[in-house]
Amino acid sequence: MAAAQAAKKREAFRQSVVNTLERRLFYIPSFKLYGGVAGLYDYGPPGCAVKDNVLAFWRQHFVLEENMLQVDCPCVTPEVVLKASGHVDKFTDLMVKDEKTGTCYRADHLLKDYCKEKLEKDPKLDAEKAAELKHVLAVLDDLSSEELAKKIKEYGITAPDTKNSLSDPYPFNLMFQTSIGPSGENPGYMRPETAQGIFVNFKDLYYYNGNKLPFAAAQIGQAFRNEISPRQGLLRVREFTLAEIEHFVDPENKSHPKFSKVSKLEFFMFPREDQVSGRQARKMPIGEAVSQGIVNNETLGYFIGRVYLFLKRLGIDEDRLRFRQHLANEMAHYAADCWDAEIESSYGWIECVGIADRSAYDLLAHTEKSGVPLVAQEKLAEPREVEKLVIAPVKKELGFAFKGKQKMVVEALESMGEKEALEMKATLEAKGETQFRVCTLDKDVTIKMNMLSISKEKKKEHQRVFTPSVIEPSFGIGRIIYCLYEHSFKMRASKDRDEQLNFFSFPPLVAPIKCTVFPLVQNQQFEEVAENISESLNALWISHRIDITGTSIGKRYARTDELGVPLAITVDSTSSVTLRDRDSKKQVRVDVDEVASLVKAVTDGVSTWDDVLKRYPPHP
Repeated sequence: MAAAQAAKKREAFRQSVVNTLERRLFYIPSFKLYGGVAGLYDYGPPGCAVKDNVLAFWRQHFVLEENMLQVDCPCVTPEVVLKASGHVDKFTDLMVKDEKTGTCYRADHLLKDYCKEKLEKDPKLDAEKAAELKHVLAVLDDLSSEELAKKIKEYGITAPDTKNSLSDPYPFNLMFQTSIGPSGENPGYMRPETAQGIFVNFKDLYYYNGNKLPFAAAQIGQAFRNEISPRQGLLRVREFTLAEIEHFVDPENKSHPKFSKVSKLEFFMFPREDQVSGRQARKMPIGEAVSQGIVNNETLGYFIGRVYLFLKRLGIDEDRLRFRQHLANEMAHYAADCWDAEIESSYGWIECVGIADRSAYDLLAHTEKSGVPLVAQEKLAEPREVEKLVIAPVKKELGFAFKGKQKMVVEALESMGEKEALEMKATLEAKGETQFRVCTLDKDVTIKMNMLSISKEKKKEHQRVFTPSVIEPSFGIGRIIYCLYEHSFKMRASKDRDEQLNFFSFPPLVAPIKCTVFPLVQNQQFEEVAENISESLNALWISHRIDITGTSIGKRYARTDELGVPLAITVDSTSSVTLRDRDSKKQVRVDVDEVASLVKAVTDGVSTWDDVLKRYPPHP
């Protein structure tokens, strides 16, 4: 019963947060006039401002401070790109249908809801059954379609809305498909992530960076996933903003020159060994996690530390933030190590940032599909003798055979791996010709014996050629913002203690409006002072709002507190004003001429409110 009461309390808190957010237009369901569409939301004025502030700080914290290369790529992506990345074949969730109405549900969500409801609300549940349901929740992400079907039938799970029986689970691709151009012959998709635009531009970015590693490219943009049954508000939507970093590094040297700057940071980490053994997340320095081999390498550890600092500065409660390592069954076969920054909310622990060492998988996949080598070079201090595969296309013969398409055929032949090249050599020697797939032409061509030579030769190598590894921090901006809303949401009694007032305790960094200006009463002199202060705030690029309504000052304070505005200026004379802090509700008296610069100092983080209290006389 305690679990059920805790669930009710979380639900009531969440409803208060969401009601406030929607009423104050932080966000609302899209197309509400026509009944809305699940999984699509509009950001209103304060929501847009919070989002812009979060993204501006992300750009400052990562792109500018880490000297990253920022790009902006199209949302519409040709099928060939997402075929190479694996999204066309593997970007799926398992879906079930109501057998009578055809309504679709995510199979794992139905099983998860069943298990959680039984654990929280069934007083007759025995220890053995509870342990079984907890185990199902632990391995849920690893269940096959057959195993999901078996559990759904075993537990008698039916369609939530109608109680009708459900179909067996089957895969549903989450990408929105489209066609590029009017002919319909060039299929494409709305991108499910921003990363692929960076990978396909690696060659140009590497050249732009002076052919030097390591370097990082970053992108902020919209991504699209056709969720089967979106829910949980901003946490699971069909269009959302991602901010992604692809840090390219030598696979033989994943140290980081600035790792010492974060190595002493201590925060909650949840290694896979602790998860498997049933232990809780524990605080540890990131330097210790790297030195003990819990985190695979310094570069991955450096970005985990930087993500922690970013989220903390935004206003995420560090006691409700943990970094969870992927279990073995969650890891892609090519990944060296993966961690998620998870933030606790009323929905439970929410994955908001993924930080993964993806090895060289992405660049190798696009090299294979495009036929263009996406590689880096390192000049060797001393030349070394190595046995190398030599593929030497005879360009004259290839020119006769393929004319204007010769270059694409040559590039495809030169990018062959050793195994494929040696198999081609054997076939040519046995048959005199072979079929060869040229991806950039999207067809097979005939290669004859006289068109190339393939051999192994001993050569002196003056430079090492290799495919870089990628460390990828990927940020779900909407998820971070929703968790920030919950972590910043507070309630307190009104002055007369006759009603409960809600407010958001946003740090000034992300607050949608930095301050408000209130003439105490409707008076021409006070309104002129307010306009002068507004001009001073504009000159300092401080977002603010003037409220000259006749509403009582207490109601105006409550109204702006509910928007999370950190400071309020009340004009009650022509020479000085009061400056009020949202969280403490304390006020000081400040000369009119210096109030704007004081607001800037506080909202820029140069001064704290405690500094202000020491410098200026309190106002009763």
